[in-house]
Amino acid sequence: MKRFAAAVTIRAAAETIWSILTDASEYPIWNSTVEKITGRIAPGEKVTVHAKATPGRAFPLTITAFEPARGMVWTGGMPLGLFTGTRTFTLTPQPDGSVAFAMSEEFSGLLAPLITRSIPDLQPAFDAFAGDLKRHAERGV
Repeated sequence: MKRFAAAVTIRAAAETIWSILTDASEYPIWNSTVEKITGRIAPGEKVTVHAKATPGRAFPLTITAFEPARGMVWTGGMPLGLFTGTRTFTLTPQPDGSVAFAMSEEFSGLLAPLITRSIPDLQPAFDAFAGDLKRHAERGV
């Protein structure tokens, strides 16, 4: 199974970070890895992500878990579970008032071994996402 992950400590309230993560229209303003996101980031909703790393490609995803100010999961892929990408966002408040933010994506399914060979190294984009979120959230503090 192929997996990418990034984590960072953010000196901002979980609610502030959550409001940034759930405002699809604002992603291109603060996130250097996203061209745009269409749709509404809410429980059970569908969004389409246009990443800068893959110009001209759109990734339709469903919000499959949603716990305000704690975490969410975006899932997409092929029918019948042949190939699934699952992106998990987690916010963990720390005793000092900061928040540990973690994001990971795992690819699974019968066709995952074949398809993941063509997926480029997404680690730089994951690191950039976490850094961009940290800068934007802390700017508002």
